[in-house]
Amino acid sequence: MPRSLLLPLVCAAALVLAPQAQAYPVRVTSVPQVDLSRYLGKWYEIAALPMFFQRNCVGDTTAEYSLNGDGSIAVHNRCRTKDGVDEAKGRATVLPKSGNARLEVSFFWPFKGDYWVIGLDPEYRWALVGQPSRKYLWLLSRTPQLPQADIDKALGIAVSQGYLLRELKFTPQTPLPVISPPEAAAESSTATPEAK
Repeated sequence: MPRSLLLPLVCAAALVLAPQAQAYPVRVTSVPQVDLSRYLGKWYEIAALPMFFQRNCVGDTTAEYSLNGDGSIAVHNRCRTKDGVDEAKGRATVLPKSGNARLEVSFFWPFKGDYWVIGLDPEYRWALVGQPSRKYLWLLSRTPQLPQADIDKALGIAVSQGYLLRELKFTPQTPLPVISPPEAAAESSTATPEAK
């Protein structure tokens, strides 16, 4: 190949590969510690870089975690589809020396996937879950809606760990019904109509 053509090709290759090389300046890291007793329970998906099996989900995506008798964690994922409801049940195990922040989840034996808690609110109001490949990401909340300030903080953690959020999808969630306190309901039912 003539040297006159070699230099432009090398330059072109450098331009193509440079963004990929700079896309991940740091490693994905999990939080130092997760208190599993506080983490168990129901979470609502606020946003995600979803997995393939979530392709039919249109909203109301949740994940519920409970403790199995053998110390593993039962996983129950659920979402609304255009035809009804889709559910998946799996099993998660904590990786040793991870502070409970890194787990492996299996929905179909023997296949396993990484589940790393890479961001966590001090009060466990929201959690950011990812994996080393940065292919998948989930922002979870204890409530169907999460304040924008919390969303920005969580996604800032993702960006700082090299996640590209161009394909991030926000998950529609049905608000929880507002239930009046029993005292207020009783007062409204016994209130005397105003005289006319």
